[in-house]
Amino acid sequence: MHIEKRTSGKSIKYYFAHSYREGSKVHKFRKYLGQDLKKDKLEERKIIAEKLILEEIHKYNIIKDPLHFELSVEEIAQIKQLEKEIPLKISHLSESDWKVFSEIFTYNTNAMEGSKLNQKEVNNLLEKDKWPEKSKEDIAEAYGVDEAIRFIRATKEHLSIQLIKQIHKVVFKNSKPFAGKLRKKGEDVVVIDSKQNVIHEGAPQGRINHLLKNLVDWYNKNKLKYPGLVLGAVVHNQFENIHPFKDGNGRVGRILLNNILFKNNLPPINIDFKNRAEYYQSLREYEFNKDLKPTINLYLKEYKNLKKEIGDYKRKKK
Repeated sequence: MHIEKRTSGKSIKYYFAHSYREGSKVHKFRKYLGQDLKKDKLEERKIIAEKLILEEIHKYNIIKDPLHFELSVEEIAQIKQLEKEIPLKISHLSESDWKVFSEIFTYNTNAMEGSKLNQKEVNNLLEKDKWPEKSKEDIAEAYGVDEAIRFIRATKEHLSIQLIKQIHKVVFKNSKPFAGKLRKKGEDVVVIDSKQNVIHEGAPQGRINHLLKNLVDWYNKNKLKYPGLVLGAVVHNQFENIHPFKDGNGRVGRILLNNILFKNNLPPINIDFKNRAEYYQSLREYEFNKDLKPTINLYLKEYKNLKKEIGDYKRKKK
């Protein structure tokens, strides 16, 4: 970062600037400090401008490696041991187990985004095609999530930009006109919590393709190096940082997480609606501190919950 001076007649205008290279493209941030400034005033405004530029850089999600660190051999071994302790095995899941999972997952992932369908209504919808007196959009997206689970179970593809767009299209084809399409120019997204606090800003629209390509490249480079829990956590959390769609990013991200888990021989995972505060906090810990531990701890907790839910559901059916 540096100060730039520009003469304007007999006056001098001051700017605080920072440049960085991303591939063949150079991005530049510049803040105007003022004209004919004394040294103390220049220093005061420089501090403010530096803070503003750093915030802007964060918005741009300048991420060369999504992890920003290397896991040690010991850490990898610890996570692999945790995977062995997961109380579900993908090879042991029957078709009826998968149907139960999809119903549980469909209810929770849509409820997290505001759907008014309860679990019983989702079950009746997917099992009996029985429509409740609720929003047609909610109904269409319940069908869409269920279909997307079947889709990722069938595909052999791990991760690509096309796969990401296809998942979005499957989920939202009957509810959103932009299904399967990344954000257009001018479509920036901000995530606001129930108290109207901004908790996340998606990457600028012009950088979406670049960041998604980086993520795909990172996965292909590391899929044989890191355990499935790490791969799933990074792909999901980084996807949510990018927020490539106008709407529907949470659901696509959680379906994408399951695709990565499946492809790495791990069972599916459901983020329970009741645990949404912990889930959002884990995303923030990753975004701001690159800390994966809260995410992985949440996944292990959810695996235990899911085993119990599947068992309870099957006992009720008997």
